[in-house]
Amino acid sequence: MSCRRGHVVAVLLVGASAALPCRAQDADELAKQLSNPVANLISVPLQLNWDDRIGPEEDGDRYLLNVQPVIPISIGDDWNLISRTILPIISQRDIFPGAGSQTGIGDITQSLFFSPKQPTAGGWVWGVGPVFLIPTASDDLLGTDQWGLGPTAVVLRQTKAGWTYGALANHIWSVAGDDDRADISNTFLQPFLAKGIGKGRTLSVNFESTYDWKAEQWTVPINLTYAKVSKVGHQMVSYTGGVRYYFDAPDTGAEWGLRFVLTLLYPKK
Repeated sequence: MSCRRGHVVAVLLVGASAALPCRAQDADELAKQLSNPVANLISVPLQLNWDDRIGPEEDGDRYLLNVQPVIPISIGDDWNLISRTILPIISQRDIFPGAGSQTGIGDITQSLFFSPKQPTAGGWVWGVGPVFLIPTASDDLLGTDQWGLGPTAVVLRQTKAGWTYGALANHIWSVAGDDDRADISNTFLQPFLAKGIGKGRTLSVNFESTYDWKAEQWTVPINLTYAKVSKVGHQMVSYTGGVRYYFDAPDTGAEWGLRFVLTLLYPKK
């Protein structure tokens, strides 16, 4: 693939890199695959989130960098196993009075989707499997100190007009851990809608809703993002920027935030 016609500057997360625009057809295909959580594409999203006005006095904030490698593994002629890992790196302060500041890693969420390689006759793509919560947090205030397990599933459809719509869901129950820490029973529901607008660009909206069955509390942020596939040197990348607003959250939760994502792409040659 030749990408030698001019330069743009991609500034994301940290630093700046010279980027070369790629052929529109190749970029559009990668953008379409990125809208599919179980696509046959190796990718490593580095998702930086910033939330403000946290805590009862609304003077806390949190930086959350999710390292989220996605690795598809062929398990025969008809099926893929998609590994999706979320490793959070967190820096937060004053999330409640007297909490001070914490920086470190949080709990890992590991999902495995068994997904057919071909869509259904109606064009639907789907995947199901287990999800695991692994208590890797480096600080008590950055994790749950609980092992968790449950089911996860995704279903979506992609149209010739460039639309992608569907939903991803999981539920995690705690199965072991510190008896002094609260048990977990959380449902995650993420309906999503994306529109490819050409030249590797995508507009997206999703709700990353979580319901805590123990506290009987919803957390419902809406994310509005713009993404662009490009090339930095020899590396295919996607860079994303967006805003988030919380329609519902605990009294000590955030009100709004920002999201920036740099995704390293490794398409099959």
